[in-house]
Order: sequence, then structure tokens, then C-alpha cells
Amino acid sequence: MTHTTHEFNRFADVRAALADPALVPELPASDGGLYGGPAGASVAWLRATVARFSSGEPHRRRRALVEAELSRLEPASLWRAVAAGPGGEVRVRVVRALAEGLGMPEPGAVAEAVTVVAGAYFGGADPAADEAADEAVARLVARLAPAGADEAALEAVANRIGLLVQACDATAALVESCAGAALAEAAGGDVPPARVLREDPPVRTMRRIAARATRVAGREIAEGDVVLLDLATAQRAHPVPLTFGAPPRVCPGRAHALALADGLLQRPLTPFARLHHQAATPLLLPNAWDHASAAALAAQGFPAVGTTSLGVAAATGLPDGAAATVDATLALARSLGRGSFLFTVDAEGGFSDDVAEVAALARELYDAGAAGINLEDGRADGTLAPVELHAAKIAAVKAAVPALFVNARTDTHWFGRQEDETAARLASYEQAGADGVFVPGLSDPDGIAALTAALLVPLNILYTPTGPTLAELAALGVRRVSLGSLLYRRALAAAVTAATAVRDGRPTDLAAPSYAEVQALAEP
Repeated sequence: MTHTTHEFNRFADVRAALADPALVPELPASDGGLYGGPAGASVAWLRATVARFSSGEPHRRRRALVEAELSRLEPASLWRAVAAGPGGEVRVRVVRALAEGLGMPEPGAVAEAVTVVAGAYFGGADPAADEAADEAVARLVARLAPAGADEAALEAVANRIGLLVQACDATAALVESCAGAALAEAAGGDVPPARVLREDPPVRTMRRIAARATRVAGREIAEGDVVLLDLATAQRAHPVPLTFGAPPRVCPGRAHALALADGLLQRPLTPFARLHHQAATPLLLPNAWDHASAAALAAQGFPAVGTTSLGVAAATGLPDGAAATVDATLALARSLGRGSFLFTVDAEGGFSDDVAEVAALARELYDAGAAGINLEDGRADGTLAPVELHAAKIAAVKAAVPALFVNARTDTHWFGRQEDETAARLASYEQAGADGVFVPGLSDPDGIAALTAALLVPLNILYTPTGPTLAELAALGVRRVSLGSLLYRRALAAAVTAATAVRDGRPTDLAAPSYAEVQALAEP
């Protein structure tokens, strides 16, 4: 029976095809069909047993195995391992770092075998390469499978191998693309991976096959038809990258792949940036308004503290969001810089629409000791700054101060307008070099999950008492949770409550830090 090949290169059509459960990854023809593949430790067995080429319940079960493996690996640890590890071919370094992180015996030998398997994994190799790859799979299974392993244990081993194989060439290609982009840059500077993934994706096409009849972008697709997805063309017309897939098959190792690439490219990963790449717990960032509140929070074990622009503005009798507190913000940063804790500064929109002035401010904040800066695209009149302007601010800051963590905030949800632009705005900010993105006002779990599926950098959400819990936000993929002005507003309420209770003769809990304890917070 003759089957039709359908080609899609428009962004919306490619996303629709990726999201259609009827379209599943195609096994190479040499495996004898969509679900085939002989038993035994061979490349064909591997392809028939991994999540990559599965669908339905087997895919869900096998994907869970891969996610469990990745949950044990902090991306930051992979960055350190590959950056400090022995040299050699990029593919070998990638796999060796992953194998070592996963506790596999003799990670160097595992890496050598995986690179052989990778050459035949997607089909099309010559018979001699296929035979060598089959032997390499057999060696890997013998090395990684427990004695007397049953079918379930072998399935787990296959997916551990599959994880390494898929990381091998894809991550190496990303590194090569990033290095090439940096060489091509006029100033010879760094190029954000998000921009590289859009302009020169390491995975340029994907193939799907119809497990059953379906309809995509107005086309009737019959069972057995092949669907060819041109990711490179689709991405050039849209800011959101597709390289790491789309629901329901978003790559679970995006953060790990990017960390490996950054480590190989020797991109800096500061202590503050590492806090955004913990294995299971998002960074909970309390926001302070003066030195004492920041020092008190740091003393309670918070690894980093943010500032709140509302608290800084209100404490000085100035309006928030009106670019009126640049001096107060700089003064607070210099005060906090005397401490031993990490801190990031809420700088509204950079207090200017002059890109050079925003970059100069960022340099001053960094010199004062700030580890990060928060830049928002919302304006005092409730409008949003043009995407291009805000992206230019981000790019200028990263060029001026590469080590400063830029958290790019969009107020689409905060202002309740242009919410459908959120993903596109964040993608543009990623491609400008943002290290993280922030969407205050977003608390809908489905909306959060959709963003984490599309983003490459960590997502920051503003905590709300009526919204998802910290644990729920972590499960949705959120990597940073800010408290914003909540603590300042609660402190005001507590002060007024205590004062009025004393005045009115009502009982009140006057428990508070002692004079000496507060005095101690001022000590550098």
C-alpha cells in the first residue's frame, strides 16, 4: 500500500502536528514497522524499547523512567562536571558527564560505546556500522543490567541507554551551533542559546507517522502516512523554539542539555544562577525593602534575597513603577553589598528607555554586589513596553555585565492585557539573553505548565496565597518563586495592628526581635 508524505513548515501547523497523539515517532524501516524490532540486546531492540519511539501507555511508562533518571541530576552539577572534566570529543564528554552523574560504572567506557550506538540509532547506517552498534548495545546492557534482569529491568536499562544516546549527538550539535554563532557575531561575543536554537537548530526536521487517521491543519492524514516537520523553517518565522518538542512530547532533559552545552562552551554559571537549577526545589526568593529586612531573611537560611520596588519606593515616599527610585535602589544595593548573602535587585524597567543608561545602571548594581537584576516591561500607565525595546535592554545588560543574572519580567498577566502574547514575549527575551523570565499575576496551573513546556530558561512565578503551593509550582516546572511586596505589606499591617492594639487597650502579641538582635543586623 502506498502512503502519502505530508510536509509542514508553518509554525502553527508544526505545533499542531507535534501535539497530535495520532502522529507518533517513526521507527526506522529496518526495524520492520512502527512497533516492531527483534528481542535481544541490539539497536533494533533498543529502538523498540525506548520512550523516543513509543506511543500510548508504553511511552508514558518509559518516559517516566527517563524523568526519574533526570530528576536525580541537577543541571548545575552537569555544568561543573563537563566544564572541569577531561577533554576530548564533545560527544564523549557529554555522555561521560551524564553517565558519571547517573552513577554508571566506568563512565568513560560507557561513553565510548554510546557514541557507536548513536551512529546507528536513527537508521541509515551501513551494515558494518549496524553490526558495531549492535555489539556496543550488548556491551552496555551487560554493564548496566543487574544479573538475572527481568523484562521490566531491561526496559529501564534500555531507557537509560536511550537517554545517553539522544543526548550524544543533539547536545554536540547545539554546542557546535553556539560556537559557530559566536564566531559569526560581529563583535565576537556570546550568543544566547535560545537565539541559536531558533536561527540554527541542531534538530532541523522531525518525522512522524500516523498510527491512525487524523486531520492536521486542514489536511486529511491516513493511517500509515508520513509527516515531515520542517522545524528550521517554522522557527525562523516565530520566536518560540521547537527543537525540544512540544506537548505531549516535550523533551524532559532540556535544562540538562543546555547546562552541558554551557559547560562545554565555558559559559559562566554563577552561584546565584545555580540556585535556579536545583533538581527538585525551586528557589524561594523573599523580597526585602531595606538592609535589616534582607539581613534578617538571610539569617533564616534563605540562600538569596530579592528587593521589592514597591517597598523601596514606599519607604522613601515615592511612587512605584514611575522610574523615581533609581537613587534609592542604588543606595540599597550598596548597603546590601556589605553583607555576605546573594541578592538580586528589582529595577522596574531599568528606570529609563535609553538602552545605554539601563546597561550602565546594571553595571553599577553589579559593582555594588548584586547577583541579579529584575527588568519589567510594564509601564506606570498600564501599558507594555515594545518587545523590541525590552529585548534591547536585556541584550545591552548582558553585553555590559555577562555575569549578572537577568530576570526578564512581562506584565501581560499582571496588567490583564495582551496575555496571548506572553509566550512570544518571553521567547524574545530569552533570545536577547535573559537568564530567567518572570510572569507575575499568572497562577493558572495549565497556563504555567504551557509556559514551562515552551521555555528554555527558568520560569519565575509570583507566589499568591490563593494560588498553587510551592510544591505544586515545583511540579509544574517553576524554578523560582518570588514573594514580591507581600512581606513589606504584611510588615506594615503588623506594625499598624500592634500600634492600634496598644492605643485601644486590646491584647496583642508583641513578640519581636530584641534591640540587640536588630542592631546586630547592621553589622557588616
